[in-house]
Amino acid sequence: MTQAPGLPDGPVRVALVDDQPLVRAGLRMVIDSQPDLQVVVEADDGREALRLLGATASDVVLMDVRMPGMDGLSATRALLADGGRAAAGDPRVVVLTTFDLDEYVLDAIRAGASGFLLKDAQPEELLTAIRTVHQGDAVIAPSSTRRLMERLVTALPPEEAAGPKEALAGLTSREREVLVLMARGRSNTEIAADLYVAEATVKTHVGRILAKLDARDRVQAVVTAYETGLVRPGS
Repeated sequence: MTQAPGLPDGPVRVALVDDQPLVRAGLRMVIDSQPDLQVVVEADDGREALRLLGATASDVVLMDVRMPGMDGLSATRALLADGGRAAAGDPRVVVLTTFDLDEYVLDAIRAGASGFLLKDAQPEELLTAIRTVHQGDAVIAPSSTRRLMERLVTALPPEEAAGPKEALAGLTSREREVLVLMARGRSNTEIAADLYVAEATVKTHVGRILAKLDARDRVQAVVTAYETGLVRPGS
């Protein structure tokens, strides 16, 4: 609906895509209260978001899933396709969802979204999520997110719930161990403590896991862990 000039050397540029004006207003108020964050685009459906982001680059897009017109899943796919990404400035997408209804979030993650956040999250969680994905990581740590991931994977058709294990063939036993802990929502610091290794060693393992799985970030790696049966819901 509205847009502001991009700030390439200033605050993190955030786009809000949600069909509910009050939700957008609340998000804007929280985000614009921070000196290092600024809302630069607002849109009420995916199609308008793509149009506005084609003219105004954004660093992080908060994308609602269920919207009239073009929904968040379709918009995420289009935005993160090669052409859309070039126009929008290579943004990171965080999908906004409600726990009980949005079974399509997993497809958004597959399309390249860097995570998802429940709409009843605390403001501090929202701000942390924006900064986290902007820094190149993914939003998977909160327990509510882990439960949502498990719910989504459980809802997959049987033929997709245990994907081909060839995807894991290139991982070492230690890398598989690290991937399991990633899927359980453990941070690098926590994984280092669990395995009695340096955090820098964990970062190296995570980088190799992402490269071997051809995953853009931790979320996509975790999806692979669930899809291949390396991690089971509730385990």
